[in-house]
Amino acid sequence: MKTFKIGGVHPQDNKEFSAHRPIIECGLPAKAVIPLVQHIGAPAQAVVEKGQKVKVGELIAKAGGFVSANIHSPYSGTINKIDSYVDGWGMRQQAIFIDVEGDEWLEDIDRTPTVVRECNLEPKAIIDKIAAAGIVGLGGACFPTQVKLMPPPGKKAEVLVINGVECEPYLTCDHQLMLEHGEEIVIGIQILLKALGINKAVIGIEANKPDAIARMKELTNRTLGISVQPLKLKYPQGGEKQLIDACIGRQVPSGALPIEVGAVVDNVATVFAVYQAVQKNMPLISRVMTITGKHLANPGNYQVRFGTPLTDVVALAGGIPEDTGKIIGGGPMMGRAMVSIDMPANKRVSGLLFLPEDESRRVEPENCIRCGKCLDACPMGLEPYLLAKLSEHELWDELEDHNVMDCIDCGCCLFTCPSHRPLLDYIRLGKGKVGGIIRARQAAKK
Repeated sequence: MKTFKIGGVHPQDNKEFSAHRPIIECGLPAKAVIPLVQHIGAPAQAVVEKGQKVKVGELIAKAGGFVSANIHSPYSGTINKIDSYVDGWGMRQQAIFIDVEGDEWLEDIDRTPTVVRECNLEPKAIIDKIAAAGIVGLGGACFPTQVKLMPPPGKKAEVLVINGVECEPYLTCDHQLMLEHGEEIVIGIQILLKALGINKAVIGIEANKPDAIARMKELTNRTLGISVQPLKLKYPQGGEKQLIDACIGRQVPSGALPIEVGAVVDNVATVFAVYQAVQKNMPLISRVMTITGKHLANPGNYQVRFGTPLTDVVALAGGIPEDTGKIIGGGPMMGRAMVSIDMPANKRVSGLLFLPEDESRRVEPENCIRCGKCLDACPMGLEPYLLAKLSEHELWDELEDHNVMDCIDCGCCLFTCPSHRPLLDYIRLGKGKVGGIIRARQAAKK
């Protein structure tokens, strides 16, 4: 089996708590909060006003730029207000507040379980439909999907790489989605191939999901141009550049996008959303989330409409365990500790992890022993110890020169450091500062 060549670590996957748990539909809340920022790029702009009645699937916020995404109402009800709220990380965000009143859908949305296989749309019509549906990458980055399907002049897609890896420990939502909706995912892949004008796709799945590998092979063994690539377990294989290397043996250069090597990467959940949008007229209004933890009463995979309070979803999973020391939005490697779960579900949140107290405490950092383990572990070939030190001393120009923006926030350096240095914390700080400097410099040139 294949894997990527540079760096990587092997954390315990801890997927047994929620793996193979059937997807459970979360109920409707009395009130919903729909954030206007659920994607990378410009915030969406509200197109509704207070007192307006809306139905499920109705457009309530329009993409605010080329790199942006539409937002649709996951509920029927009345717009209460457009105001700010504080998210689970303490950041204030703009949102549309809805008083939920039943479950009335737009008439053209097909909610039946019938699988629609044929797609007769032209490539541009497919891309337009994906953009209209507000689909973004559901693997973590939330990059608007339609932008990936429109390579810049001079660039040509050659292969579509599908991310079924789900390398982040604890999370199992993509795994279960492949088991329950594999057929729709394969149709979604065919739709994306048509939109890109290419005929080759590779589905990468790690070896700890043998049933998903078998299922997707069964569904694709007679499908021309689509293959399944089993992969060795190694984190962070779900990263775009690492997955491209593992599946097709191409290395994306520093600072470049996958299209530079002829690749387009999409997560299986994104592909399923593409199927729903193109074949069922279903905008992106919900996602599958993993709610998990070693001491959670009912860990599992839950289909959650955006705007549903996370407290409602956690209640379905049995409530917060008494010994919880930390709640992570996402998985333990790339996720971030939350200050509160009193916030709405959205396109960005793939899961919640409840860590017990004894696993939540950070060990007191010691001096760097120059062991070089962080260099060996970094999948981007960076020098994490140096980047952290430059950030600590606010040497932003040198930090940029040492390619800090190539960091993918995977946490391999932090995981492998025997001195428990807060490497990722400093690197994230530095990335934020350097990113701001780069944007200011670009704006000044316009």
